[in-house]
Amino acid sequence: MGGAAIPPGSWLGLLGGGQLGRMFCMAAQSLGYKVCVLDPGSDSPAGAVADDHIARDYLDRTGLAELAARCRAATTEFENVPAAALEFLAEHCNVSPEAASVAIAQDRIAEKRFVASCGIDVAPHAVIERAEDFEAIDPALLPGILKSARLGYDGKGQERVATVDAARAAWERMDRVPCVLEQRLALQLEVSVVVCRGRDGATATFPVAENEHRGGILAVSVVPARVDDALAQRARAAAVTIAGRMNYVGVLCVEFFVLADGRLLVNEIAPRPHNSGHYTIDACVTSQFEQQARVMAGLPLGDTTQAMPSVMLNILGDAWYDGETQREPDWSSVVAVPGAKLHLYGKREARRGRKMGHVTCVAPTLDEAIARANRVATVLGIEGAR
Repeated sequence: MGGAAIPPGSWLGLLGGGQLGRMFCMAAQSLGYKVCVLDPGSDSPAGAVADDHIARDYLDRTGLAELAARCRAATTEFENVPAAALEFLAEHCNVSPEAASVAIAQDRIAEKRFVASCGIDVAPHAVIERAEDFEAIDPALLPGILKSARLGYDGKGQERVATVDAARAAWERMDRVPCVLEQRLALQLEVSVVVCRGRDGATATFPVAENEHRGGILAVSVVPARVDDALAQRARAAAVTIAGRMNYVGVLCVEFFVLADGRLLVNEIAPRPHNSGHYTIDACVTSQFEQQARVMAGLPLGDTTQAMPSVMLNILGDAWYDGETQREPDWSSVVAVPGAKLHLYGKREARRGRKMGHVTCVAPTLDEAIARANRVATVLGIEGAR
């Protein structure tokens, strides 16, 4: 489905009630749109700020029909939404991204094959789908990381393995699901690019983010990434190529490994706004969430210029704990840091490892942004930027 731009005042639909959906709702509402969220949770971050909330399962036909009848366009805030839900909605309204695009990112095996078909490098790996596949493993892939092909995120569904026997045992613990055994590489750093592509094929990329993960969860994003201009341009060009070859419509994040010799390898793709793009809310002319709303509504893409260097700190539920004692973080001292912008996701229960919010620190120079972020980290009792 296509057609003219959807005017402000119209309804946009969203599958998923998490924090990405919450920030999308706020951006779409700022443009004058109303947002209806379909999510089974009764107390979700997105549902709390949406104009309406349909509390039904993602495959509930009644809920999907209600969303489709009200909204002229719909999207999703997480990649593991059932494809059948997107296909149903696509019969009644514009859906971005399409189910076929999301399906590529839902499966690591399909994802790696697709990226390689674009002429873009991925990490050396082997596909594990049956017990016999372990007999053909190239010894050069070990030590490696065994990753489940589906439903893995934030370090879940992954195990480090040093030998074939260890990989086989890990596969057994994963209930023999299809996996990818990926060579463990000596990384210089990890970077990501958020790319936006409209229904008309127009594309725009945000500046490259330099990311640090801890415990498999993104902890810090430094933007612009501390890489040379040539590598940054290669990363942005690769993201545009991937989006174009997928015929992708919407906001897409491509994560890369940077090796010591300068090689750039695609790690994975996320068919949605991304944690590493949260800095765009405070540091860029147009945020990744506003771009998502613009694409859905058929509006021109916004300016992705970064106004000031920034550092984004993820705030996990661990910040609420002092040993075994739970207490509220000192938010007054956080926002007292110049350039610090606090975003809390409205989640009632703080649990260790749970994403509760983020802080973006902006400053005239990157060194100053890092220093400000580290002042915030000290207040919260978390590790800062390096």
